[in-house]
Formats: sequence, structure tokens, C-alpha cells
Amino acid sequence: MKIDEISSPELRGGQNDLHSQLCSQIESSIKDIEKHVPGTALPDSFSTDLRRSISQLNSLSPYPNSVKLHIWKLSYRLWNACVDLSNAAGFKTSGHKIDEEHAKLRQVSADLLFLASDVSGIPSPAIKSASFFYKTGLIWHDLRKFEHANYCFEKATDLLSKVEISTISENEEKRFLLDLNIARSRTAWEVSDRNLAVALLSRSKSMLFAVAENYKALANQYLTFGKAILSKNEASGVNEALRLMNDALELCERGLTVVKRTEDTLALKELRSKTLRFLAAVHLQRDEFESVLKCVKVLRDGEKDQHPSLSVLAMKAWLGLRRFGEAEKELRGMVVDKGIPEVVWVSAVESYFQVVGAAGAATVKGVFLGLLGRCHVSAGAAIRVVSKVLGDPAGAGEETRLRAKVVSDLVSDDRILTLLSGEDTSRERTAMHALLWNCATEHFRSKDFQTSAEIFEKSLLYNPSDIESRNLRAKGFRVLCLCYMGLSQLDRAQEYINEAEKLEPNIASTFLKFKIYLQKNECDGAISQLQAMPSRLDFTTEFLSLAAHEAIVCRCHPVTVASLSLLLNFYPTGKQMPTTEVVVFRTLVTTLSQGPQNDSDILKQMKRAHTRLSELGADKFFGKGEIGRRERNWFSVNAWNSGVKTGQEDQHALSAEFFRLASEFYGASIDEEKEGNHVMVCKSLIMTVSAIISDERQRKSSLLENKVKEAISLLDRAGKMLRSSSTEYDKLEAIIEPNLLFMYTWCAFDLYSRLDDTGSQQLLLIKRFANSKCCNPNHLLQIGIDASQGPRSNHEVATFALSTCLSILLASSSPDYESVALILRKLICLRSIHGADSNDDATMETYKQAYRIMVGLREGEYPVEEAKWLAMTAWNRAAIPVRMGNVDEAKRWMSMGLELAKKVPGMQTYRSCMEDFVAGLQKKLSGE
Repeated sequence: MKIDEISSPELRGGQNDLHSQLCSQIESSIKDIEKHVPGTALPDSFSTDLRRSISQLNSLSPYPNSVKLHIWKLSYRLWNACVDLSNAAGFKTSGHKIDEEHAKLRQVSADLLFLASDVSGIPSPAIKSASFFYKTGLIWHDLRKFEHANYCFEKATDLLSKVEISTISENEEKRFLLDLNIARSRTAWEVSDRNLAVALLSRSKSMLFAVAENYKALANQYLTFGKAILSKNEASGVNEALRLMNDALELCERGLTVVKRTEDTLALKELRSKTLRFLAAVHLQRDEFESVLKCVKVLRDGEKDQHPSLSVLAMKAWLGLRRFGEAEKELRGMVVDKGIPEVVWVSAVESYFQVVGAAGAATVKGVFLGLLGRCHVSAGAAIRVVSKVLGDPAGAGEETRLRAKVVSDLVSDDRILTLLSGEDTSRERTAMHALLWNCATEHFRSKDFQTSAEIFEKSLLYNPSDIESRNLRAKGFRVLCLCYMGLSQLDRAQEYINEAEKLEPNIASTFLKFKIYLQKNECDGAISQLQAMPSRLDFTTEFLSLAAHEAIVCRCHPVTVASLSLLLNFYPTGKQMPTTEVVVFRTLVTTLSQGPQNDSDILKQMKRAHTRLSELGADKFFGKGEIGRRERNWFSVNAWNSGVKTGQEDQHALSAEFFRLASEFYGASIDEEKEGNHVMVCKSLIMTVSAIISDERQRKSSLLENKVKEAISLLDRAGKMLRSSSTEYDKLEAIIEPNLLFMYTWCAFDLYSRLDDTGSQQLLLIKRFANSKCCNPNHLLQIGIDASQGPRSNHEVATFALSTCLSILLASSSPDYESVALILRKLICLRSIHGADSNDDATMETYKQAYRIMVGLREGEYPVEEAKWLAMTAWNRAAIPVRMGNVDEAKRWMSMGLELAKKVPGMQTYRSCMEDFVAGLQKKLSGE
């Protein structure tokens, strides 16, 4: 006995009440859905409430047949409500959320119908329930919810598995079995379960029921899977794609044996041709070129198929077999066949050109122009053709140049020009110009200037000559100028830039003209363009800086100097400049230094730099920190070196100016320096004064008094920087070279001699120098000689300097007797010229000193001529006292002369005469 049979009537009555209550809840929800406004989002509460009610209802199974009929009706009512909402919203709702809610409600409807799938009184209830799951699964598949779709398809499959196929008689139900299996296979394919997908298709072969449409559907699905594998370009998938397409071809063949209606035959034959074409494509991908040609032959002979792809497949297969003649025939045949679209033909040309390369250039050009005859209806087609043949212009090599050559010939053809010359083809002309321009640009970047120039020239053919396009034409002329400059065809480059300047006289055209003149080594022309640059409306100082760099590279010094000089004019204006002013000055001076006879120009620019230094201050002109110090030292050292150089070349006036500038540059303080290069400032000032005096002597003209005072002030500056009130020379000795200290002393002495009442200053100056540790007897000798002669002589200074020098020489272990003799002669001459009678004793003492020096010397060690001079002058000094009757004085000088003569070799005769004279004089005096 069954459980429901032993149940009490009360229990059965209670279950019926629950069934009715739940069905009422479901019906209430369906009514709410029917009232929902189409196009608005469905709340998820509908599906949630319905799902809860179905779950409760499922727990109360089994149901009476009446309840099943009620559930059946409710399911259809919910399904129809969903259909109405979808139709009212326009087939597909506008949001992803709304689509999912619809799918959920369809799922609820299918699940609800599944509860009553064994209802009595309804024909084929399992098939109808399975159709709900199938249609819901299709919706989930479209939403790419493959798990839900697979669930629905499996539910439908389970329902149909209980139905005996032999009992199915209607074609729609037979087709439903096939469609369900194919749909389930598609879902498995989407989740990458290829084995299951193919297995389901294989299982579907038993559900064809000798219906041509079924053969077509299944074959089409095999072909779809094969195409999907091919689209991924996976080498491992080619074999699988080939197998699937062979299955599709086999189904087409089987279907043609059972087909009866003409329209069904045509449909299967069309699918068969399509499959064969894809099979040929697969064989082409596997490099099975013979198989490709067999497929093409079958299609052309058996099917009379003239699909545009057949020529392309055949041509590529012939190319693969390296049979270029047959490939060319296929290519030329496409030109004749007007049914072949341009895009297909262009693809074929690209393939042929890619394989044959340079060997097929003439063929491609001829075929290309042949196509031109049927491109007159479409200007866009010509653009696509040119674009395909050009390929990627960024590639380098002969292949890319050959493509560009073919395109160059094509776009200059009168038919293409006519095609794109109408008013309605302005957009295509712009596109063609851009295409050619970009191609030429890539060739320019790869330094292929010849090809670039050719394509740029062709692009001008598609540039309108109206006023609005004149700037674009000028730009084209400028880039052509650049191309021919790269080819070193400067005359032609100049022609193009002249045309560009007529259309658009801007700074770019002026700069290119400048470069051409520069490369032609026409300095005057280049400088004229430099001078014209600031007058351009779009001028910026960067162009002058760039021009200077170009001139430096070309080693054209006059142009470099002109550009830098012009650039310097803009710094005081406060404009934004490309580099610092000090760098421009440094570059300018360096450039001038590389040429001969530029000392005056260098001085001019250095003075100009010093003026800017005075205006801006050291920190702003040179820069701060270590960079500023390096810049200052560069200018200082170069001014010093220029002073040395010009001084060595006897250009003393320039030398003085350079040294004065050096003192100013060395004296500039960087970044709050407390002490600058004081030593170098001092040296520079001393060298300045020395050069001034040297220039005076060179010109043989005296300095004016104001110039003398100015020079003295420079020396005073040098002294004040390095001395204190008590240790002047100690400091000088410690930091500057002895020669510079002597130069300082000598220059000061020379300048003081030009002023009145400065004799004591001169003597004090020399005494200080003589007391310094770096005093050199040669320096003192020089000072003594200079002080002893000339209109501005100072016998006190000369006497002191010579006497001090003599003392130093005699104190030496090996005195220089040449200098000693010279000093003695100078001292005797000074005392003779500037002395009085009272000074004769001093003069006599000098002679005696000379005698004492000669005593003990080897013969000839003391200069013989000087010794003779001493002896003769001492003897001759007795002449005046003899005349005056001053016998004692005369005897004293004659005695000195005789003693000196005894020390001089070669004076025996003179000495005998002297002795005789003395003896005679003595007798005379005795007689008297």
C-alpha cells in the first residue's frame, strides 16, 4: 500500500491547501511581472520570491494531476509575460542587469514546468519542458553565462533521453533534438571543452533523419569550429581544423545524396563550396600547395564557383611552388574579372609583391595600372590600393624602396590625378597627401633622401594650390630642401627653399637658406641670412644659437663670430635665451683665438664681457659656486695669456689692455668670496704698467702726465693689496716671483722719475728693494745703469744701487769681475760728473778699491781693457793739478795710475813712460 493511500483525509486535505497557497503566491508574483513597465529594470525580488515558492512546492511532491495542470499553466503564463516584456523593450533590453533578470525569470519558468513534466492530458510534455530549458539555455549562452546555459541544456537532454526517438514523428521535434545537441556543443566549446564539443557533434550525426536542412546545420557547425581554430593562428590547431572541415565536407556530400528539393541542393552546394575554400586556406597554411590547387580546381570545374578568393588562393599556391608565371596569370586574371572586389585584388597584389619582391616589380606596376581602369568609380579604392602597396614604410631595405618607387609611378599617373581632382574628392586628396607624406617621412628618417625627395614631390601633386594651402605647400618645399641638402645637391635645395620663402617667409626658411650658404662656404651669404633672422615674426633666439653651432661644425669662423655677436645683442633686452651669456662670450673668444691676427677683436669682446660683468655682477654673469669660479678663471687666464702673447709679439698697447682686463677678472668675487685672486691681480697690474712703459719706448714718445699718474695708481693698487704698513716687501717676497718684484720696483722708479719732488721716493723704493731677500745684483745693476743715464737720471739712486750691487758681487765666492769692472767705471763716472772738489777723495777711494780688488787676481781675471781704463783715467786726473801747481794732488793721482798700470799686463811701455815722467817731475821740483 502507498503512503498517500494510508494517509488520512485530513492530511491529504492539508497538502491540497498548501499546493493551492503556493500556487496562489506564484500567480500573484506573475501578476506583478505582467504589470511591470517594459524597458525598466526588473527587480531581483521577482525571481527570488518565485524561486522560494518553487522550492517549497518541490518539497510537497508528488502532486495531483490537477495541481500539475495548474503549475503547467502558471509556467506558460510566466514565460509569455517574459516574452511580452522582451518584445516591448525592443528584442533586447538596454542593460546587462535587466537581461540577467529576464534570464532568471525564464529559468524559473523552465524549472516550474519541469515540476509538471509528467502531467497527463498534454501531448509530449517532456519535449515541451525540454524546449523551455533549451530556449533559456540559449539566452544564458548569449549572456555568456555558460554554466547556466550548460545546466539548461543538460536538463533538456535528460528530459529527451526518456523519450523514444522512434515515437517522434514531427520534423520540428526531430530538428529540436539536433539543435539541442548543437547548442550544448557550442557551450562546451566556449568553456574550452573541445573534446566534449566534438563528441556532441559526432553524436548528432545520428539525429539527421535524412533531412537536408539538418545536414546543413551540422556541417555548418563543424565549419564554424574549424574557422574558430584557424582564427587563433595556432600551429597545433591546424590539423584539428582540417579534420573538422573534412567532417563538414563529408556531411555536405551525404546531404546531397538525400536531398530532394532544388533549393536544398543549392544551399548544400553553397556550403560545400565554402567548406572547400576554407579547406584550401587550411592547406595553404600548412604549405600544402598542391592540395590548395586541387581544391581550387574542384571548385572551378565542378561547382563553377567564381568566388573572388579562389584567384587569391591559387596565386598564393603557385607562389608557394615558386611558379611565378602561373601566379602572374592568376594576378592578371583578377584585373580582367570585374567581380573581384578591390580589397581582394589589393591583398593578392600585396602577397605577390611580398614573395616575388624586386623580380616582380615590373609586373606589379603593370597590373597595378591595369586595375586603374576599373577604379574610376571609387577614389577611396585608389587610397586603399596605395596604402596596401606601400605596406610599412618604416622598414628599411631595397624592398621598401621598390614599393615606394611603384607608388611614386602610380600616384603621378594622369588617371589617378584625374580621379582625385574633383571637388567631391577633397577628403581623398587629403588622405593621399597624408599617406605619401608619412611614407616620405619614414624614408627621410632612415636617411634614404633620394626616395624621400621623390615621394615628397609626388605628395605636392595632391596639395591644393589655393591660398589656404600655401603654408602646407611651403612646408613641402622646406622638407624637399632638407632632402636635397642631405643629397648634397645644394643648388636644387636652394631653389626649393626660395619657393618656400615666397609662400611663407618665416624663420625656418631663413635658417635653411643660412645652412645652404654655410655648406656652400659662402660666408657673406650666410651672414646676410643671420642678419635677416631677427626681422622674422616667428624669430626666437634659439635659431641664432643653432646657427652658431652649425657654423662651428663647418669650421666657418667668420659666421660663428657673426652669429654669436648677434646673439649677444639680445641678452640686455631680457628675452628668454637658449644659453647663458658667459658661455656665448667664452665660445666667441675661443673662436676668435683660432684665427690669426684677431687680437684686437678678442680684446673688443673681452671688454664687452667686462662691461656686462660690471652691469650684472659676478654672480649673475659668471654664475654661482664652483661653476662661476671656473668661468671667472677661464676669462682671467685667457686675458693673461693674451697679454703674454701680444707682449711677446711687441704689441705692447694690446698687452697692457689684456693685462688690465686680467686684473679685473681676477678681482671679481664669486658667491660672497672674501678674498679673490689677489696675487694674480697684483701680477696683472704690474704687467699692465710694464707693457705701458714698453709701448712708450716702442713708439718713442713720452707718456702724458695724466697717463703717468694713472700708471702710478695701478702700481699703488698692486702694493696696497699685498702689503701692510710695516711689512710691505716681506709680503711681496712671499707671494710673487723675484722678477715681478723687480719689475714692480723698476716701473715705479721709472714713473717716479717723471714727476717732480719724487727723488726721495725713488731712493726709498730702491733701498727697500735692496733689503729684500729676493734682491738680485743683476737687478740692482740694471737699476743703477738706468738711474745713471738719460734726462731723468738720479745719481743718488744710481750710486746707491751700484754700490750695493758691488758689495753683493764682491761678497760672492766667485764674483763676476765683468760686472764689477762695469760698476766701478759707472761709479767713477757718476762721482766725476755729479761730484765737487770735496768728492775727489771718494773718487780716489773708488780707484783704490779697484786696485785692492785687482791685487791677488790671476792675470786677465779682471777685464784688461777696464784695468787699462782705470790706470789711464787715474793718470790723466793728475793733469789738472799739474797745471794748477797742486803738486801733491798730482803726485797722488800719478802714483795711483802707476800702481794700477803695474797690475795690467801689456802696459809696460806706458808704465816706463809714466815712471820717466814722474822722475822728470821730481827732478824739476828738486831743482826749483
